[in-house]
Amino acid sequence: MTETSLRDMRWIFLLLAAYFVLQVGVRLATSHSLDLDEAEQAFRSQWLAAGYGPQPPFYNWLQYAVFQFAGVSLVALSVVKNLLLFISYLLYGLTARLILRDKALVAIATLGLLTIPQMVFEMQRDLTHTVAVFFSASIFFHGFVRSLKQPSLASYLITGIGIGFGLLAKYNFAILPAAALIAALADARWRARIFDRRLAVTAVVALIITLPHLFWLKDNLDFATARTLEKMTASDNASYPMQVAMGVSSLVLAILSFAGLTVAVFAVVFGRNFRLAFAAQTEWTRLLERMMLVFVIGILLLIVFGGAAGIKDRWLVPMLFILPLYLCLKVEAAAVETDKAFRRFMPVVAVIMIGVPVALYGSVASARFSGHYERLNRPYAEMLATLRKQAEPAAILAGDSLLAGNLRQDIPDVPVLSVDYPGFKPDISGRRPLLLVWLVPPKAGSEALPPAMAQWLQTNLGLTAPEASVIDVPYLYGRGNDSYRFGYAWINQPG
Repeated sequence: MTETSLRDMRWIFLLLAAYFVLQVGVRLATSHSLDLDEAEQAFRSQWLAAGYGPQPPFYNWLQYAVFQFAGVSLVALSVVKNLLLFISYLLYGLTARLILRDKALVAIATLGLLTIPQMVFEMQRDLTHTVAVFFSASIFFHGFVRSLKQPSLASYLITGIGIGFGLLAKYNFAILPAAALIAALADARWRARIFDRRLAVTAVVALIITLPHLFWLKDNLDFATARTLEKMTASDNASYPMQVAMGVSSLVLAILSFAGLTVAVFAVVFGRNFRLAFAAQTEWTRLLERMMLVFVIGILLLIVFGGAAGIKDRWLVPMLFILPLYLCLKVEAAAVETDKAFRRFMPVVAVIMIGVPVALYGSVASARFSGHYERLNRPYAEMLATLRKQAEPAAILAGDSLLAGNLRQDIPDVPVLSVDYPGFKPDISGRRPLLLVWLVPPKAGSEALPPAMAQWLQTNLGLTAPEASVIDVPYLYGRGNDSYRFGYAWINQPG
């Protein structure tokens, strides 16, 4: 890519950099509490492992490394996520610049990612491993396109890095390089790129990156896949034809949910010309069409032969993230005039860049008016600060990983264990006082020590259940006297 091309795109990257800095600021201003995926990262950063469970460890490794230098904090969590997203958009833009001639379409393709709800909203709201998939897919796709258009050792190396990172991000990423391989092999012009000797570099790099986890996966396959398979195959004991129907319908709904808004925005922006563009083709549109087709066929095979009954829209990220670029390629192939479309598109981008942060903040802060509380409204830090006035815990046992991660953020030098994650077993037999904490949701049937926690104490420490207490702490952005209740107990509390 020439220096002139990079200058042409500089304003796009500056705009995106400002947007992601804004997202970091909004996240820090919204709540100190952590959501599910954030709490998982904080909790599991207490140890380094080749595998952690149903999700591959790429994001855990990255966040662990950052925590070692920056400390466990919401700042570190938010900066890592938004930096990965910014790099992903940057790579996506550079890839678009390789195969689109029209500068306006390059901008629309890159910023068009903001029109995909699962990427612009859901990734900011909580997701981590899906962010890693998008990051890896952007690396892979950039290397893959460069290998087809401007093949070099570096392009094959980048492709291998993308595959390695992707397989460590989510297992379903494997469909993307498989789809790309099949799509390229179907074109005689690009077949030589696949049989190039430099492809060995791609394979070796990907293998080296994934090797530590592959050794772990060999001995922990059931542990790594059971939860995901359970989610995918949950069909309430439906018959086989009903399970297939449920799977296919969920796939259709997921595609519509993922692509619907983007297609609608492009249809409005380009007007009647957008319909005409669907008839136009180039070698690149045909390549991406084959990739998406192979991807969908792969999921259909999973439904028919693997028993998948529920396909979630975020699982489509490894493939359908190319949608804005594909649509721009179709528009360019039809030789559509783009100046007016660009002028229509930028106000949409402005609305999204302002509206999404406002919505993310408002969904939590509006609780003071609506009385509807999100996980980020829960006052974990305030609860822990109150309990630490009673005694300073030497170790903490939490009722679940969400609570454990939130506690870990505010007391990083104390081991925090979770009843629902047996893989972390530090020796706490001599650590006293031991603080036990669990959530007591509204309308809970009992405030006593949960049976699972009592069983954990008996099995791991040989202790009987201690006397339980409760503490009510006002919600963050709470309405009136609304409060959240936590259960707690001390073992060998001094005094």
